[in-house]
Amino acid sequence: MEQCTVAWKHHLADRSFVPDLAELSAEAVSFLERVSPVYVWWKTPNEALLYPNRLIAQVMNMGTYEDTQSLERLVGNDRLREVVVHAEAGWFRPRSWSYWHHRLGLIEPGDNPPALPERQLGGRLR
Repeated sequence: MEQCTVAWKHHLADRSFVPDLAELSAEAVSFLERVSPVYVWWKTPNEALLYPNRLIAQVMNMGTYEDTQSLERLVGNDRLREVVVHAEAGWFRPRSWSYWHHRLGLIEPGDNPPALPERQLGGRLR
């Protein structure tokens, strides 16, 4: 049986070892910690904050209008672009994938977004 590597690790680690969390303002971290039980319900807030880009993607993908507006203001569009460009399979649904590509200027108006990321198992796409 082939082993599958999972981007969302299931172990606990010290948040201080996550450099991209350190790049966020205290207000942004506080916001993410507050909304994490809503968008990453299967993890504690501390566990969710170990993977801030995954948490940010969850808010982008499923967030209310108010939460996505707060996220944009607190995290900034450059970070949101980074999350979209480096998204992993399953992070976005087609509708939000298209929306954020247009909203963040990653594609020209009228263009279609690139295909959603796909999982790779044993060198094959699934």
